[in-house]
Amino acid sequence: MYRAFGKRLFDLALAIPLVIGLSPVLALVALLVRRDLGSPVLFRQTRPGLYGQPFVMYKFRTMREARDESGRLLPDEQRITPFGRFVRRASLDELPELFNILKGDMSLVGPRPLLMEYLDLYTPEQNRRHEVRPGVTGWAQVNGRNALGWDDRFALDLWYVDNHSLRLDLKILWLTLVKVLRGEGVSARGHATMPKFTGSRPVER
Repeated sequence: MYRAFGKRLFDLALAIPLVIGLSPVLALVALLVRRDLGSPVLFRQTRPGLYGQPFVMYKFRTMREARDESGRLLPDEQRITPFGRFVRRASLDELPELFNILKGDMSLVGPRPLLMEYLDLYTPEQNRRHEVRPGVTGWAQVNGRNALGWDDRFALDLWYVDNHSLRLDLKILWLTLVKVLRGEGVSARGHATMPKFTGSRPVER
């Protein structure tokens, strides 16, 4: 059955050759990040995975560690570098997540792993997005990516949870390639990525 064991086999069947084939690209991007931003090359952050269990997600760094006089990080828009913008536009920052797939933390396709601090803000329905492994790409990513509002993003994530299949995953991977080549939906208007989630408003009756 694809929705369990088969999906994991599909991930490994693609992720292993991708890691091998893209190893020169991984090495080159790592060197360029080191030159542009210094060490560490990787950005590591704890995110909620399957059933909300935390895992450490890996990405290439795209921002400086610039802080204000109080020691707080400056807004993303002030910390991201021109090279970092290029890396994000080309989705090269996501390549280390292939190792998360090999570890079993992530899938090639699934709802994107968001911040741990959002867990307490989800409605029970929104929390269902954790019923599958988070993905490097997903149904929301090929239907607007970071340009989507939160409600639309969650609706697309939940649709995927209820309808995912091998055929759908192949379609999403193909559409992801098209989106990356076009550089669409990298950020929401006025943000380096997208605004923070602060909870959903109750539906008026």
